[in-house]
Amino acid sequence: MGKYTVCLDIGGTKVLGAIFNAKGEIVHRIKKRTRANEGVSNVEETILSVVRELVEGFGIALTDVEAISAGAPGIINNDTGVVLFSPNLPWRNYAIKKSVEKQFGIPFFIGNDVNLGVLGEWKFGVAEGLSHVVGLFVGTGLGGGLIINGKMYSGHQYKGAEFGHMILNIDGPQCNCGQRGCLEAFSSKTGMTDYIRQQILHGRSTMMADSIREGVFKSKEMKAAYEADDEVMIEAIDRACLYLAVATGNLVNMFSPEMVIFGGGVMEALGAVFLEKILSKVNAYCLPSVRESVRFEVASLGDDSILFGARALILDAFESGAIL
Repeated sequence: MGKYTVCLDIGGTKVLGAIFNAKGEIVHRIKKRTRANEGVSNVEETILSVVRELVEGFGIALTDVEAISAGAPGIINNDTGVVLFSPNLPWRNYAIKKSVEKQFGIPFFIGNDVNLGVLGEWKFGVAEGLSHVVGLFVGTGLGGGLIINGKMYSGHQYKGAEFGHMILNIDGPQCNCGQRGCLEAFSSKTGMTDYIRQQILHGRSTMMADSIREGVFKSKEMKAAYEADDEVMIEAIDRACLYLAVATGNLVNMFSPEMVIFGGGVMEALGAVFLEKILSKVNAYCLPSVRESVRFEVASLGDDSILFGARALILDAFESGAIL
């Protein structure tokens, strides 16, 4: 590989973009708000504008970019580049690969964001060199990723490892996916926002009221409220961590991984707090003989895990001959 690659982390609230050089170093980055509630065309234009602004801002031409790669939430066919379903973006059977390649004339690759986040941590981060890894990434939504026997597991038609939609309470809150009681409905920023909104309707006061008025709160606002001992925010975090502990225990029992990684914007902001709260409860939901061989870690690449996973997709494409 030579020249540069552009990697994107497309989320429900933002698009984070970075340029990597040939050494695998991030040399330029930008972030833009997604505004997913404004429709498909707005999200696509945000993605395209991030690529353009990255290239222009770093002072290179599109001809200097060998490939573009992205992670996005939802069920995505890596081969065709079609997003089949995304709970936090207005995409259904959306052929994003075809659209981006038509705009730029550059190879484009896309995969599930958390799959790529775990891939990034496995290739370049805290799980490097391991063979069995489970990942849970907590952001606007909540996704999972899985390494089994030294390979990324994505299931039939790339629909596997949707850990955020394991149902933990059949009478639980409605999830954006249409089901009730999903892990995501309890432990994502969306789930915590819904909980805070309910408490406000019950007459309770919280410094998060303004933060959730127009949608999901920002991670930095969550951190500020927690550090200010905001009672409602602390309750929302405790509730989120309880269900993360239950889900983690189930995953440990199912897969007996060497490591469980917790990543995403929430962990970037309050990883030590969340990890401590999860670890204080997780033993109750694991078989002791399985639990003793598992390490629990916060993603070492932080907010860049998905970007590095997107770069790994490009490296794999070079190795397989998909990019000549």
